[in-house]
Amino acid sequence: MSVNDERSPGLAAGNRGSSNSEAVIEFDHVSFSYDRTDALTNVNLQIPCCGYVSIVGPNGGGKTTLLKLMLGLLKPRKGSVRVFGRTPEDSRSRMGYMPQEVKLDPMFPITVGDVVSMGCLGSSSWLGLLSQSEKSAVEQALVDVGLQDVRKKPLSSLSGGQRRRVLIARALACQPELLLLDEPTANLDLLVEEELHGILSKLSERLTVVVVSHDLAFVSRSARTVVCVNRTVAVHGTAEIDGKLFAEMFGQGIKMVVHDKHLRQKD
Repeated sequence: MSVNDERSPGLAAGNRGSSNSEAVIEFDHVSFSYDRTDALTNVNLQIPCCGYVSIVGPNGGGKTTLLKLMLGLLKPRKGSVRVFGRTPEDSRSRMGYMPQEVKLDPMFPITVGDVVSMGCLGSSSWLGLLSQSEKSAVEQALVDVGLQDVRKKPLSSLSGGQRRRVLIARALACQPELLLLDEPTANLDLLVEEELHGILSKLSERLTVVVVSHDLAFVSRSARTVVCVNRTVAVHGTAEIDGKLFAEMFGQGIKMVVHDKHLRQKD
């Protein structure tokens, strides 16, 4: 859905060298606090155009806060955030967003196509009628997530994984250049997670995909770059991701579980 609805290589952090004019997202010495509690401190970050970036970190470490600053839903206490070289608010028409929690009654009598069409409401006419270009965008969004054959089916008839794909399609319907997703694979089984990451990887070939995730194993094999958040930010290539790195961030009790074996057994 469009943010207006409210409802890799080249990525850098911690080093303010020359400004990257091609950066989609830029954080310049950003700090943010909830009341008097620091959530993020002195964040410097650049995310270039196109690619698949994952944001990981412990609960309460600031992952969702970082995402909301990108969206302009929160404002930094110090520093600045730029998206496409402008304020996040000015760039919202170029962003698609899927929040962590979506209050959508699956039993409400609405079709898959209707839900995806909601992603266009921020830019459609005051009557809520979609233009031909918006209808085409909805169809393309359904194709992107592999649900074009169920567009007329009720949402209630879909599985949990399919409903998640519907919500991603809704975020794509506004034809964004930047797609931001907060925990899109939460509470999904391994095979559905793998399918979803395949969709996101393909999308990252034409737009910038930023995903907040708790699943460290899938992060390490799907994302090109990992942004580790725990009050501060560190950026790593996926080749650097190992148990030691995550133990330092999450604590010594963390374990990485590799899913590949289980997935191959189900093939």
